[in-house]
Amino acid sequence: MIDRRAFLKSLAGLTTGILLSSANAEGQEAKPSSDRLGTLLPMRKFGRTGEAVTILGVGGWHIGEMAEAEAQKTIETALAGGVRFFDSAESYQAGGSERRLGKLLVPKYRDDIFLMTKTTARDAATAKQHLEDSLKRLNTEQLDLWQVHAVRNLEDVDARIDKGIFDVMAEAKKSGKTRFIGFTGHTSPSAHQRVLEKSDIFDACQLPINIADISYESFIERVVPTLVERNIGIIGMKSLANGGFFGGSRHGKHGPNPRVVPNRVSIPEAIRFVWSFPVSTLVTGPDDAAQMQEKINIAKAFSGMNETERNKLIENVADMAGTTVEFYKA
Repeated sequence: MIDRRAFLKSLAGLTTGILLSSANAEGQEAKPSSDRLGTLLPMRKFGRTGEAVTILGVGGWHIGEMAEAEAQKTIETALAGGVRFFDSAESYQAGGSERRLGKLLVPKYRDDIFLMTKTTARDAATAKQHLEDSLKRLNTEQLDLWQVHAVRNLEDVDARIDKGIFDVMAEAKKSGKTRFIGFTGHTSPSAHQRVLEKSDIFDACQLPINIADISYESFIERVVPTLVERNIGIIGMKSLANGGFFGGSRHGKHGPNPRVVPNRVSIPEAIRFVWSFPVSTLVTGPDDAAQMQEKINIAKAFSGMNETERNKLIENVADMAGTTVEFYKA
């Protein structure tokens, strides 16, 4: 635990380096700036891209799950609250999430947002088709970020490389169809490590970061340091374990398993924990506009987390860590 505490303290200390202005030792965020839509949430540097992104983003799977009226309300709530990062994937609702963003978000706000989507393709031809289809559904000529989605294990990574997926990603960036490229995964830190061993073409990486992660098959321990070293933009997800903190064992759902929230930690504590590390943005999955506003309020109030508080939270849930809570891990 002494070594881990030293590691976490060192890693958390690197958070200051991605803030847009001077910060105190506890990670005090820079004062928010504004755009034509209003005051932005605090911004952080996004790796080597030269861009800055809001510390909170909107999960596209959840937008695709909502009724259209609630999706519109959630998008407008996010924008009014200063969120400018929007996530999606071609696999969400068989393109439904992308269509919804292409209809409700992009026509009015494309120049104001950072727009990201992903491909689950296992061969080059499919990846190319996914890109064209995503651009069409999202109603845009260029993505801000396109990602290889959901790398699972060593064999999966090697197969995608052999089938030309990484080459298609690089060509998409070169051609201007996407400004930046990245990769995602939630099953195993080893898969992320394999990507980083095999290639250095990616500008961003999306991965689970939460209080329980540090105690079982940890992405924080095994992947984040390399991302920081290479100046790859870090996109956090599953801050509440994709419903696992609410007893769930299925994507985005609550359930009957023992609950981390509210039994061991609060929602604000769980989310603040993620932002205490060098994460550029955290993609949140709201069920509705009210939950979106709840996360915005937490972001507006965020002023850092000290070492003692961070370690206490980890210890509070260490005995619950594993595939019951983080059911998506291998």
